[in-house]
Amino acid sequence: MVQLSDRLLAMEESATLAMSRKSRELKSQGLDIISLSLGEPDFPTPDFIKEAAVEAMEQNYTTYTPVPGFDDLRQAIADKFKRDNGLHYDLDQIVVSTGAKQSIANLMMSLINPGDEVLIPAPYWVSYIEIVKVAGGVPVIIDSTIESDFKVNSAAIKAKITDKTKAIIFSSPCNPTGSVYSKEELKDFASAFVNHKDIVIISDEIYEHINFDGKHESIAQFEEVYDQTVTINGMSKAWAMTGWRIGYIGAPKAIAAACGKMQGQSTSGANSIAQRASIAALKKDPAYLKDMLAAFKKRRTLVLDALRSMDGVEVNEPEGAFYFFPDVSSFFGKSFEGKTIKDADDLALYLLEEALVAIVTGGAFGDPNCMRISYATDEATLTKAMDRIKLALQKLK
Repeated sequence: MVQLSDRLLAMEESATLAMSRKSRELKSQGLDIISLSLGEPDFPTPDFIKEAAVEAMEQNYTTYTPVPGFDDLRQAIADKFKRDNGLHYDLDQIVVSTGAKQSIANLMMSLINPGDEVLIPAPYWVSYIEIVKVAGGVPVIIDSTIESDFKVNSAAIKAKITDKTKAIIFSSPCNPTGSVYSKEELKDFASAFVNHKDIVIISDEIYEHINFDGKHESIAQFEEVYDQTVTINGMSKAWAMTGWRIGYIGAPKAIAAACGKMQGQSTSGANSIAQRASIAALKKDPAYLKDMLAAFKKRRTLVLDALRSMDGVEVNEPEGAFYFFPDVSSFFGKSFEGKTIKDADDLALYLLEEALVAIVTGGAFGDPNCMRISYATDEATLTKAMDRIKLALQKLK
């Protein structure tokens, strides 16, 4: 019998992908499942990006690509960083990967030795924990609350730093909470590391352009931490390019070189056609996204009003991304037809079976009192889903 590695056996399956798989299984049985589990925009990739891909094929961009990405794509990324974030990166500070998830994996495999600690503010994206563990690192969680809009401050960070701390990873706008750090909050965040120059700050900014209440801010803008900060971004969310699989980093040169070395022994360069299409997207003025952003904002209002109308649901108003992360702990201990809800895992399963709505338990994101609801779908579907959830929750006594 084949013996799988301890590394694999210690790894949890992605909760979002697991719920998506369960939803597909039930749909295949003929059930009318509404899935609010995946973070995938329902908009098609813009035509000008697809046209750039067709042109690339016609120009025979069909061979192996440079490991860190085409030079002109990296230049477009450098120009984007300057235009949108006020950040300067040379080409040898930029590495293009097969999605931002690979960028994170490259970083952890390049930075972390067994026993190194990585700080992770909770709630967090599900894959952060597992990628750290695969690299041999020890995740150290910094808890937050809905009252603080799920943000952490420098005092909370400093309390977790030890001589084993190697890095911190966080997202803003945040998956799963939608929270967005302001410039002032990021300056405070950065202040925790001014006396810890050996700690790498990994800032996941994949939801940058889905920001409803103000200008996106990057922590690398602060000169005192620029040389220890890695900025992660990608094409998936804002440009509706989830299947194209292009992510990238701007990093200190030594870290970028390490990630290129790691990638060179795993996947090598990212897809050639997707890289060419990404150049067109990156050169486009982000104002092009205003209609998509307006649609997400309307959906946010719809879901927020619906959740606030549900007795027992505690919810804050997210400033970005396309998720809600309500506290549903008031339903723990309640029952329906002999089924008792012990935790958010049980509640997510109950809503799938009783309401035919797939959402993801908050436990997978570091807060077992909450659930993540994605509103990256149309208003009619969201209205139907909210009505089903409200009715199902009312049945719990």
